[in-house]
Amino acid sequence: MAIDLYDGNVTDDADTARAFMKATNQKEAMETVAAWGVWLKSHASGTGKVGSVGWCFGGGWSLNSALATPLDCAVVYYGRVDKTADQLAALNGPVLGHFATRDQWINRQMVSAFEAQMNKAGKQFATHWYEADHAFANPTSARYDQQDAKRAWQRTTDFFKTNLSS
Repeated sequence: MAIDLYDGNVTDDADTARAFMKATNQKEAMETVAAWGVWLKSHASGTGKVGSVGWCFGGGWSLNSALATPLDCAVVYYGRVDKTADQLAALNGPVLGHFATRDQWINRQMVSAFEAQMNKAGKQFATHWYEADHAFANPTSARYDQQDAKRAWQRTTDFFKTNLSS
């Protein structure tokens, strides 16, 4: 399932996308991802296990989804992970993160602080770094790195198989 936090708005313009991100109502978005997480966990076609994945803005919201409702795991591709141990205490399952060494926004300082807070909260996580730029796994980006994107996706699917298998 893909959750729309932009109220149906779509763009291929970076400045407009940033405006959509900034305009997102955090409280409403948390309620939205929580409601869909609960719905997915109880869906008749499902196994009762749910994981989340997202890239950039969606990467941060993948983590937020796992904080909003007890998901079984979450994957973050270069998304905001600036959370405290108290906030991370709500996590039910492990987190996998994919980050880029040349990312100036979601940088090593932010990720290192996240790792420290995850340790403090006693939560499981794995972090993978790629010699790449932000958006390295986005095939529509000039910064796309096919080899790293493929490696990250394989790690993601392996992580889901481990954590979501019945």
